[in-house]
Amino acid sequence: MGTKAVRLSGAKLKILLLGKNGQVGWELQRSLAPLGEVIALDRHSTEHCGDLSNLIGLAQTVRDVRPDVIVNAAAHTAVDKAESETELARTLNALAPEVLATEAAKLGAWLVHYSTDYVFDGSGDEPWVETDATGPLSVYGATKLEGEALIAQHCPRHLVFRTSWVYAARGGNFAKTMLRLGQERDKLTVINDQFGAPTGADLIADITAHAIRQVIRGDAAALAGIYHLVASGETTWFDYAKHVLAQAERAQPAIKIKATQIDPVPTSAFPTPTKRPHNSRLATDKLQRTFGLTLPPWQNGVNRMLAEIL
Repeated sequence: MGTKAVRLSGAKLKILLLGKNGQVGWELQRSLAPLGEVIALDRHSTEHCGDLSNLIGLAQTVRDVRPDVIVNAAAHTAVDKAESETELARTLNALAPEVLATEAAKLGAWLVHYSTDYVFDGSGDEPWVETDATGPLSVYGATKLEGEALIAQHCPRHLVFRTSWVYAARGGNFAKTMLRLGQERDKLTVINDQFGAPTGADLIADITAHAIRQVIRGDAAALAGIYHLVASGETTWFDYAKHVLAQAERAQPAIKIKATQIDPVPTSAFPTPTKRPHNSRLATDKLQRTFGLTLPPWQNGVNRMLAEIL
C-alpha cells in the first residue's frame, strides 16, 4: 500500500475509466481528474479498447495501461432490452467485470464498479442493507448480481457501489420527461407505488473520488466491499414528478406548465417486459460511517439539476 500512497501524494495515480460518456462516467472525468492521470475510454475508443463486449481487448487494455485504479462506469443498463439480450447483458454486466477484476488483481489495483437495487426483489418497505438476501426479478438484476460476485471472487481490492434512480443534467432523465409532458398535456399519470431516492450522477462521482482517496491510503481488507450509495430521503415517481414541476415553475416563471392534474397510478398501469422493484430504498449507513460522509437530501441534487437545465 505504501507505493500507492506515494503515487497519490505526488498526483501520479493512474486511473482507467470505462464508460466515460455515460451519465456517471461523464461526471467521473471531472471528479477523478485531481487524483492523477485519467485514461478515459468508451466503446468507441481507438487507442485502447473500452468495449466491454470485447473481453480479450478489455484485458489487453488493463495490461497495457497498468492502472492503479480501474473505475467501471459502463454496463448494459437498458433494463427491458436485457430480457431479450440475455447474452449481451451477461457479457457486459458480469463477464466484463470478471475480466477487469482478474486483471486488476494481477496488478494489485483497485476496481471500482457500480451496481443496482435491482439485485433485490423489491419487497417490504424498509431500506435494504448490504447484507440483505438478494433476489433479482430481472435479467438486468441477475447479471448485475453475478458481476458483483465475480468481482468479489477475483479481486480483493474492490469497491462496489449499489445505487438507484440515477439522473444527470446530461442526457435524458425522468425530470426532463416530466417537464416536457407537463408543458404538453393537461393531465399526467405517474406511478405511485415504487419508492426510492433520486440520486445525481455528480454525487456518485464525487463520493467515488472521495472513497478512492481513502482506500489508496487505507487498509484494503477493512475498506473493500459493497456499499449502498444514494441520496438521503425517499419519494415515489409521483411525488418526484410533482416536485419537479413545482420547482420548475418557481425557478423559471417563463415555463408554462399545462398539466393541472397529476394522478397517481400503480405500476401495473404501465406494463413493461421487466418487473420493477417496488422498494428501491437503500440504507447508506455503512458508506457514511466508513468514509465519513453525510449524504444530502435527494431534493438538493434535483433542484440543482433543474437550475442547470432550465
